[in-house]
Amino acid sequence: MVDLGEGDFRDLSNFEAREFTFRGFRCASMEGLLQSLKFPLLDKQERIMSLVGIKAKRKGKKKKWYLDHKLYWREQVLCRFSDEYQQLIDEAFDALFEQDDSFRSAIARTVGEDLCHSRGHQDPHYTVLTEEEFVRRIERLRQRLISSN
Repeated sequence: MVDLGEGDFRDLSNFEAREFTFRGFRCASMEGLLQSLKFPLLDKQERIMSLVGIKAKRKGKKKKWYLDHKLYWREQVLCRFSDEYQQLIDEAFDALFEQDDSFRSAIARTVGEDLCHSRGHQDPHYTVLTEEEFVRRIERLRQRLISSN
């Protein structure tokens, strides 16, 4: 069993510094992008997208987005439970996958293994990305790698 973001697989953590461009905006990590979605102000979103790891997480923890489950991409309001939101997150992971060779290599190391994410939260009411949602995305990207070979 591979625990994503732990031990030999910590480079698959959303906390990992991985620069990529999402819809024309520079992100320093997936965590920075995910945490930025909690804020409606564009300049605040951009500042948080430039953060990595725990710094991004701490900025996002301050926002009580879970009271109304509203998230934001630029000036678009998204419900945490909407298909639109899930598509946005898929697109973000796709962008990272397509732009970062080391991310693809890290995913390739998981081929043939069952995946879990012990640090993830399970309740979507209190997290922008559940353990299951994260694992499912890594599995989907891994399948893309396998299919392309």
